[in-house]
Amino acid sequence: MAEERKKAEGRILIVEDEHIVAMGIKKMVKSLGYTVTGVASSGEDAISKAESTFPDVVLMDIMLKGNMDGVEAAGEIRERFDVPVVYLTAYSDNKILERAKKTEPFGYIVKPFDEKDLHSSIEIALHRHRKEKEKTE
Repeated sequence: MAEERKKAEGRILIVEDEHIVAMGIKKMVKSLGYTVTGVASSGEDAISKAESTFPDVVLMDIMLKGNMDGVEAAGEIRERFDVPVVYLTAYSDNKILERAKKTEPFGYIVKPFDEKDLHSSIEIALHRHRKEKEKTE
């Protein structure tokens, strides 16, 4: 019996400063059945889009254009809007990892990654965030 692919539910904001990479991630996210609320290339733009589009999860690169990196933007988004962040980054050194951990991310994927990695990380972030919200209600 063939397993039917359940329609994914979730609104995703993509934060990636390399346009080609951002479009690749957008295509992956859409093919998984999620809605892309927007694509941002800087930390400031990410915060602005998170405020106006109400995503369920933010996929955040660490190295971004502008004065604010992804770790700073993720911290602000978590604090102001209570939106879970999953890092998608080529950087995995200890210094960056320690900074990222302080923002309480819901995932950390090292590039390059595939659609399965992305799907499982988004699903875990959505599930964990839902459970956390249930506890506080």
